[in-house]
Amino acid sequence: MSSSDLLIVAGEASGDLHGARLLTELRRLNPSLEPFGLGGEELDAAGLELVARGSEIAVVGILEALPILRRAREIFAELLAEVDRRGAKRAILIDFPDFNLRLAKELKRRGVKVAYYISPQVWAWRKGRVRSISRDVDLMLVLLPFEVDFYAHHGVDAVHVGHPLIDEVPELLQVWEEVKRPGEARHGQPYRIALLPGSRKSEINVLLPVLLETAALLHERVDVRFSIIRASTIGENLLRKAVETCRAEVEIVHENRFQTIADSHLALCAAGTATLEVGLLKTPMIVTHRVAMASYVLGRLLVRLPYTSLVNLLLDRRAVPELLQFQANPNNLCEATLELLEDTRRIDSIRANLAELRERIGPPGASARAAAEIERSFAQT
Repeated sequence: MSSSDLLIVAGEASGDLHGARLLTELRRLNPSLEPFGLGGEELDAAGLELVARGSEIAVVGILEALPILRRAREIFAELLAEVDRRGAKRAILIDFPDFNLRLAKELKRRGVKVAYYISPQVWAWRKGRVRSISRDVDLMLVLLPFEVDFYAHHGVDAVHVGHPLIDEVPELLQVWEEVKRPGEARHGQPYRIALLPGSRKSEINVLLPVLLETAALLHERVDVRFSIIRASTIGENLLRKAVETCRAEVEIVHENRFQTIADSHLALCAAGTATLEVGLLKTPMIVTHRVAMASYVLGRLLVRLPYTSLVNLLLDRRAVPELLQFQANPNNLCEATLELLEDTRRIDSIRANLAELRERIGPPGASARAAAEIERSFAQT
């Protein structure tokens, strides 16, 4: 790259994680980089000079975004002001499309070359955004193989680099490999269930109370222990306050999240990138999701997909159950969990399906390939 100043913008936990891995690879290629922008704990640790933190404006749902609009506009202006002050001419935008596609337009006006890492899900909804991508994005790097064909159909060149989770999520021994018949031979040990309520405060506020009430109902029926998997964008105090009132035994886990998920008999998982993490660990799961009613209705009108979870979309079948919106209540989740735990054939079927994920996503080395593509693109100007 001809300039050392590099804007990086990642507004969500998954983007923060993948962005940190990408930045590490970029610095191997160009140690003189001076990255700045929007991120979280992972990008901060990787050396990004934070203009603001993504957790301030990361929400899910249309109505849920309203309370943070003012702060989002402030951060938007702060990032552009920093670009102008530094005279930066290179930017990497990571997912977070409602913010980043608007930012790409303003950056393009300033003559900034834009690489977009982790494509917006334009193949699912708001396909009109492809036009702005074609106009404002110089390099589109996608994680999923079918996204290349989608962009080609709309006249946009995209490069498939693979999914960085392949490198980040290890292959660990599964509890189901130790105990094939959990209902019959658990040797007096409790079930272990991982709770993944999401990476945004708006998700936590809506979904965590449902998951904790589900835990309380399960606690009354079977011997079970629960672990909440904390995303880097969520403060532990927020989770701890919620857990204090739960009638079940619940621990909060962050550092050893992959091992905890692998050691779990089942996961109750918010829809999103976390479903891929759980799937790559081959832990059976129930995917669940809730948003404000207006957001749900509008989403139903705009989104034309057979499944919500990335796991089911990638495998192109209902490999794991989904309980969404009206179905996502404690009683339903409790009954679905008990039914799944007691059905060994179904558990074996889910695990067999999940074993296909690594091959479907692509080979290791996604972050290094993405860094090489960005370096090559930016070096051309």
